[in-house]
Amino acid sequence: MDNLKVLIVGANGQIGKHLVSFIQDSDRLEARAMIRNQEQASFFENLGAETVVVDLEGDIESIAKAAEGVDAIVFTAGSGPHTGKDKTIMVDLDGAVKTIEAAKVAGVKRFIMISSFDTRREAILAASPSFAPYVVAKYYADEWLRGTDLDYTIIHPGALTNDEGTNLIQAGFDLEIGEIPREDVASVIVASLENDITIGKEFQVLGGTKAVNDAIQSI
Repeated sequence: MDNLKVLIVGANGQIGKHLVSFIQDSDRLEARAMIRNQEQASFFENLGAETVVVDLEGDIESIAKAAEGVDAIVFTAGSGPHTGKDKTIMVDLDGAVKTIEAAKVAGVKRFIMISSFDTRREAILAASPSFAPYVVAKYYADEWLRGTDLDYTIIHPGALTNDEGTNLIQAGFDLEIGEIPREDVASVIVASLENDITIGKEFQVLGGTKAVNDAIQSI
């Protein structure tokens, strides 16, 4: 059986780099890293991963071309905490929606979205003025994805840290906010790609006590 080829949008981000590395170590998956410029390519080429240079602020067609021939797309791009509301709209909302539309154009059914911990209306109202635009962007991107017929999974990680991954998490909904290493979020994405049980599901993930695969199986 051929490996599942996965386009990682936002590959040069911190979660993205862990994810590409894990995918390249997997027997069942193969990565295509979507990056913004050629200077970012060497990290991924050293892992044996394919790269494609596309600006997420460009058009749907260029993203769709990057997705040609893949079996799944993971959206893990983010504008980052140090940009303004304009970039939040352009990347976290418009970039996400364009990637969803590009998946349809390219005929890619499987789509995994990395969202914010809680994107419900109550979370928007409770967010600080600086964080609220990000939650709003993620809210509408998630809504757009739910309204498609794609085989989607929406992952809502807690506060991200650069701690070493433990491969131990808790997954569910209505969890109390906590932390999770970015490396463990990448492990959750791999497990979600490898488990069809996650199709049509969304869940929160935090550091915990259950092995990633066991936690994903019990969603």
